Amino acid sequence: MDLPITPTRTLPGGDLSWSAAKAGGPGGQHVNKTNSKVDLRFDLEGTTALIPPVKARLRAMANLDADGRVIIVAASSRSQQMNLEEARRRLAELVRKALVRPKRRRATKPSRGAKRRRLEDKRRTATKKQSRGKVGRDDY
Repeated sequence: MDLPITPTRTLPGGDLSWSAAKAGGPGGQHVNKTNSKVDLRFDLEGTTALIPPVKARLRAMANLDADGRVIIVAASSRSQQMNLEEARRRLAELVRKALVRPKRRRATKPSRGAKRRRLEDKRRTATKKQSRGKVGRDDY
């Protein structure tokens, strides 16, 4: 099943695969007999839905397996279906974050007033510390 990311972008269902396993932790007999943990994998290298810069940002953000697939594990719910929906939601959120292009940093210089204030503050601090020197002893 396809995974909608934005109104104009969708990840094809062929790039997604999932498996279920027994979840660990407390829960009694239910945990021991049901496969509720979901392991969702997204074929990042093989997909054509994302451009290379987005793939690179996603690669830096996500957990990848040896084959270069993004791994999302969800086991918070007792229901396999709810865990699958949670994993799909988390993958969609991760891809949405990767779609945002980071702003380029522009080099700026401090203003003349900022330089002046910094130097005045340095002088003020220096005179304050200089006045903390040893006090001379008066000879009687």
